[in-house]
Amino acid sequence: MIAGLGLVDRLNQTSLGNGLAGAGTVAPPVAPAIAPTSFEAALEAAASQSVATLERAESASMHALKGGDIQARDVVDAVMSAEQTLQAAIAIRDKIVTAYLEISRMAI
Repeated sequence: MIAGLGLVDRLNQTSLGNGLAGAGTVAPPVAPAIAPTSFEAALEAAASQSVATLERAESASMHALKGGDIQARDVVDAVMSAEQTLQAAIAIRDKIVTAYLEISRMAI
């Protein structure tokens, strides 16, 4: 028997696996209902979430610098999240500028 399949068989024989084995068919995941929005509303929501993430990172950093009772790990996580958010915002801005320049070059 293939070693990987042997592990699956052993998992099915454990108490966790037995609970899953008798469950029958599993329903496919249902996507959350997303209300149709305009591009403007989606961009505004993304911008406000980005600003909130940056503000959380700033407040966590300031709280840590003032000697507050915040873990260093929490500060690092907040700052890294803010960095990723900023990089994503810059990438989106670059795509929008590129699209605008491409549209402006089209012949009418």
